[in-house]
Formats: sequence, C-alpha cells, structure tokens
Amino acid sequence: MSATTALHLAAEIGGPPHYDAPHYTALAQLAERGTLDFVTLGDSFARPGLDALAVFSRVAPATRRIGLVPTVTTTHTEPFHVSSAVATLDWVSRGRAGWSAEVSTTGAEARLFGRRPAAPAADLWREAADTAEVGARLWDSWEDDAEIRDVATGRFIDRAKLHYVDFEGATFTVRGPAIVPRPPQGHPVTVIDGTGGPSQDAAARHADVVLVRATTPEQAAGIRAEVRRRAATYGRDPDALRVLVALTVDLGDAETVPEPGPESGPRLAARGSYYRGGPVDLAELIGQWHRGGAVDGFHLTPITPARDLERIVNGTVALLQHRSLFRTFYPGGTLREHLGLARPANRYALAEGRA
Repeated sequence: MSATTALHLAAEIGGPPHYDAPHYTALAQLAERGTLDFVTLGDSFARPGLDALAVFSRVAPATRRIGLVPTVTTTHTEPFHVSSAVATLDWVSRGRAGWSAEVSTTGAEARLFGRRPAAPAADLWREAADTAEVGARLWDSWEDDAEIRDVATGRFIDRAKLHYVDFEGATFTVRGPAIVPRPPQGHPVTVIDGTGGPSQDAAARHADVVLVRATTPEQAAGIRAEVRRRAATYGRDPDALRVLVALTVDLGDAETVPEPGPESGPRLAARGSYYRGGPVDLAELIGQWHRGGAVDGFHLTPITPARDLERIVNGTVALLQHRSLFRTFYPGGTLREHLGLARPANRYALAEGRA
C-alpha cells in the first residue's frame, strides 16, 4: 500500500480520570501491539485529571513506536510554552510526538486563570491557528545542525543558525528563538478537529491530521474533499493531509446478522458518529469506508477503554491485518513515518540556501 492509500488508525486512551501512570502506559502498549499510528489523551481545563502532555512524557520511555498525541489547550496558555512542551515530548519519545489543538470557551475556565474573560469560539480558533504558526516557526528557529558542542573552542551553538521568529498575532507576540533544539521530526504532528465551524480554517491551514465527524461514507468523503480544497487555497499540498473519521465505539454488543441488499453491512447508530456492536462489524465498517476512498482512516474513542481497546486490537485490527487492509509492523520510528508524511524542511535554512 502506498502512503496515500494506506489505512491509518488511532485511538483515544482517556476516559474517567486515573491518577496512576501504569494505567495509561498499559493502554498505550496495547495500542502499540496493534501497530496503531498514534494514541490520543484528551485534556480540558473544564474537568479534573492529570495533564495529558505530562502523562505522555511518562508513557514515552515505556513505548517504542506508537505516536503520542496529547490534547493541548491554546487558550490561557503561552504559545512559547506550548511549543517548548511539545518539542520536549518529541525529544523524549524520539520523534513520536504530536499535539491535538483545542480551545477553552467557558467563563468558568477563564476564571481559573483570571487573566482575561471568555471569548467567542471563532476568535479562540484564530488564536489557536496563530499558536500553530508560531510553534512551527519556533521549531524551525534552530537549524538541525545549530549545535556545535566544540569543547576545544568552547562553542556550543552556531549563532548564524539560530533565528528570531518575530511573530505578531492578534493576542500575542513572540520574538524567539526557541529554547529547545529543533525536534527530531522537524515539526511534531499537528492534529485538529476540522469537521466544521471555526476550527475548520485552522485545520486547513496547519493540521497534518484532520479529524472529522460523519455518519455516512458519502458525507465523510465530502468533508474530506472540502478540507483538502481549503488546504490547497492556502498553498498546501492536499496529499500531505491525513483525514480521519472520529468515531466513538462501544464494543460491548454481539455482532449483527448481515441483511441482504445493497444497503447491507454495519451502520452507525442513530446518535451519529457512534458505533455499537462487535469488533468484526467494526472492521467491516472501516474496510468499506476506506476502500471507497471516503477517508484516510479512523480515530476511535472507546466507551470503555480497558475493554474496548483490547477488542479493537485483538479483534478489529487483527481482522484488518488478516485481510491485508492494515499493516502488521511499523514502517519507521517516527509518527510522521507512520503517517507517510515527509519531515518538513527548515524555513530559515531554505531562505538562506542551506536546505
């Protein structure tokens, strides 16, 4: 399978808050045994729980290949700190980091910080897009070979290969350069929910992976086409995006009995992007949607992570692998390699003819 036709699978490992690292480590290791592209861990200022970025920094040494994508809320947080934290996760995971951008819209969350009132979602997603842009610039602010580490001369850094980003947005300015060297992936993978509304523009501009919600393959294909079209208007290569359907799954039920006719096959429940059934039917649904070219893959959120992720890996994924629809080993060591995405060139080195 080529990079443009390969099936990509990811899973959420959150749920009710847990305060022990082994819980999350075990789920990530289980997903890794199924060769999933990445796992996500949701986070929000609106609920109690551990910080997702910090949790994945703990999970990273206990895993070897799977990508780690925590939710990072860009509202009420400093873009420079966001960039540094995500770059650090990429270093400690040896190139397996991503981040899922999210915003905070409620007054209650704003009062936790006391710095500014709640703002409309459209304004916050413009700020999130600015955070993604400045993050990419900061990751490029060190060229790959900026570190010299020459003991004899006492030179640690080639200052000609450090760059000020001088970014000015509507709500913040960042001069740079970064304090963390350029991450192993160049740019850790950016994930944004781009189904519609104010987040879709940020996804088209900056996301490597776009999550969408759809109830039919035709609807998913239409959303995917629109996201790719919008990305092209911003000068991006649409083939450098991966569009995954976000699907909540409940694998506590038995398999369905197929019904004859053109509409046969597993369907989503009436609640929309929600699947309830067995792992075999889920494999059928994934295979049908992907073979039809509707999506690049699926991001699965188990209703009961400990139960359903095991059934996804040992049931759904195993069947997809048996049918040669999903890989049986990782193609490389980084999340970008799993997704078939190139490592971005450094914009500053390009401008000065060094890349």
